[in-house]
This record gives sequence, C-alpha cells and structure tokens, in this order.
Amino acid sequence: MISYLDFEKPIAELEARVAELRETAAGGSVDIEAEIGKLQAKADKLLRDTYAKLSPWQKTQVARHPQRPHFKDYVAGLVEDFMPLAGDRAFADDQAILGGFGRLGGRRVMVIGHEKGDDTASRLKHNFGMGKPEGYRKAIRLMQLADRFHVPVVTLVDTSGAFPGVQAEERGQAEAIARSTEQCLALGVPMVAAIVGEGGSGGAIALAAANRVLMFEHAVYSVISPEGCASILWRTSDQAPAAADAMKVTAQDLKGLGIIDTIVPEPVGGAQRGPENAIASLGSAIGSALDELSPLDAAALKADRRAKFLKMGSL
Repeated sequence: MISYLDFEKPIAELEARVAELRETAAGGSVDIEAEIGKLQAKADKLLRDTYAKLSPWQKTQVARHPQRPHFKDYVAGLVEDFMPLAGDRAFADDQAILGGFGRLGGRRVMVIGHEKGDDTASRLKHNFGMGKPEGYRKAIRLMQLADRFHVPVVTLVDTSGAFPGVQAEERGQAEAIARSTEQCLALGVPMVAAIVGEGGSGGAIALAAANRVLMFEHAVYSVISPEGCASILWRTSDQAPAAADAMKVTAQDLKGLGIIDTIVPEPVGGAQRGPENAIASLGSAIGSALDELSPLDAAALKADRRAKFLKMGSL
C-alpha cells in the first residue's frame, strides 16, 4: 500500500473513496462501476496535475519517499550476475555504500551506490545511506579495480549526506570523500552517475563526479539539505521550503545550469508508484549514456570529465 505525503492528501481521499466503492461493488448488490470510473478518472487527473507542478520542497519530499526503489532494487532489476564486493581492506565494510561487478544490458559494469534500507532494521544496518570513511574508501577500491580491468563504472546516488559522527571524522571523512571524488575524475573508463533520490552534499559528489550525470525527474541534488540551509540562513528549519526554492535543487533547475546531463522520467506520481517502470527507465538511460561514451579512450574520457566540471559556474 502506497504511503501518502502531506501534499497528496486530496489524492489520498479520492483513492480511499474509490477503494471503498470497489469493496461495495465486490458484494454484487449494486452496480456502481460507472461511479467508480468517474472517481478513478478524477483521482488520476488530480495526481497528474499535482505532480506536473511540484515545488522544489515537494520534490524533496518525493525524493525522500521511503517506498522509492533503492540500490538493491535497481541491482535486482537491471544487473545480471551481480557479484558484491566488500570492505575497504583497511578498517571495515560499510553497509551504507555497496558495490560489485555485474552485467547491465549485456555489458560488464562495476555498480556502486548508496543503500538506505526499506524498514527499521535495514535502515539501521545501512545507516540510512550515510556513508562513513570506510564506505568511500571501498568505493575507491572498486573504482580502481574497474579501471584495472577496463570495466565502466555506474554509480547510484541516494544519500542525505555523508555520516557526520565523531568517529567518522576521526577516521578521515573529509579526506575519504575528497579521494573518492578524485578517483572518479581520474578513471580511464566511462563513468555514469545517476541521482535516484537524494543527492546530498559531499556524500553524493564523491560518487557522482562522472562523465554523464543522470537524474530522476523528482530527485534532488544539492550541497546541503534545505533544512540545513534554512538553519544557517534563518536560524530555523521552518524555512526549508524557501531554502529549497532558492537552492535550485530540482532536476529541471540543474539541467538548465549544466550540472546534470539527462533527466530520467518517472511514472506519474513518482518512482514509488511504479518502481518497475522507473527501474526500466533508468536502465535505458544508463545504457544510452554508456553507448555514447564507449568509443572514447582513457585520455578522451578524462578530458571529457575535466571539461564538464571546469565549465560549471563559468560565464
């Protein structure tokens, strides 16, 4: 059963009414199929109209929806023969960042991404997708392995940010993020990153400094969360909607600014309403990006990345 966000309450009421009428119709005493059809059409139109004009803050809520597909769902739906690889060979295996070899559309790839978890136990296990230094060092190790075997790298970004705990800072969180970003830029193989939910702060860019950056239609990508920005500027997180609007966090804004390359469409109502279609849509977009990059040699790929990121913010 789908969970509704605050701004979806009118949709929830209509769909609840449709469900009630369907139960009544199942009893067979009254023929109300025509009424059900009218209400369903009204609910569908309201859903389309609502998602056609979401504000940046509403998109942030959609990007955080707990029922959106996660890393394991994308791997299950897109990657064949997935072989998970664990550990940074220095401290531990961070469950917030997962990765391994597999085949995507028949092509060998190294897939790396954040995993948030989908229930209380798994969210605690995966630390809500907030990577620690050992997670980013694992990502570095896997990217280097992919480079050695001439295998393209695909990353799936979905994190509110890197873990801010004291122990993470003691183990060199900033250095690990910087090294991971550096490794992305140094790869001699094609790299495609996809922002599939939240792309928050350095914890996101550490896996997204790629040749091509894809982004779901209702995902968000920013240097800080709207709540964090509001707390700094207005001393209260109540101003998060205003911060989200000012920060240009949406895929549409970022495409216009040249930060991302491709907006991947989602089913009406967001990826949480049609996960299979969303996963298939992302797989197609990743395949197209890899097809575009595959003819380039190592020098051309590095030059492509360099030009892409140096262009950002230029007049």
